[in-house]
Amino acid sequence: MTERQQGGRAARAEARREAIVEAAMAEIAERGYRATTLAAVAERVGLTQPGVLHYFPSKKHLLIGVLEARDQWDTAALLTRSTDVRLSHLEQIVEFNAERPGIVQTFTALAAESTTGQHPAREYFTERYAAARVVFAELLRKEFGDRLPGGLTPEQAAPLLIAMLDGMQIQWLLAPDEVDMPAAFRNFVALLGAGDHVENRADRD
Repeated sequence: MTERQQGGRAARAEARREAIVEAAMAEIAERGYRATTLAAVAERVGLTQPGVLHYFPSKKHLLIGVLEARDQWDTAALLTRSTDVRLSHLEQIVEFNAERPGIVQTFTALAAESTTGQHPAREYFTERYAAARVVFAELLRKEFGDRLPGGLTPEQAAPLLIAMLDGMQIQWLLAPDEVDMPAAFRNFVALLGAGDHVENRADRD
């Protein structure tokens, strides 16, 4: 097999993996992880169940693939790739999420389910939120120093920022015509005392 043929086969395999992940995201968003079956995912993507297992050896492997795909666009991933991310950049992430309800719905469903029993995503979300608290605290410290205008430390405010972002997504999923996520984020930043500060910085970026 030539190098070109190998490259074409690899590209097709990657495209098939992406299609399977997208199908799994849709199933999880509609049914939840526990009720999602490999057979349903296979039917949605036009494969047999053995065909899906060729790319993902188990349902747990498929779940990991879904979470990894989601994290390609996650805020934490953005923060690790930039040396000067500010609150104004988070608004861009919020705006982007507002354009992909399916992925947001999948993530929200998995996050809620992971709190129950021995869910296979529990460790992932536990570690994700622990890391996010650290990253968001560093971000807030860049903006405000060791104390926010209201007196909170960045470490105290970081969980509130995360809770606002995730909770806002739930409200938006339930009432997308009533909840403006980017506007809600800007309002929250204003509550932190950063409204003008962030807006001026965004104009310079």
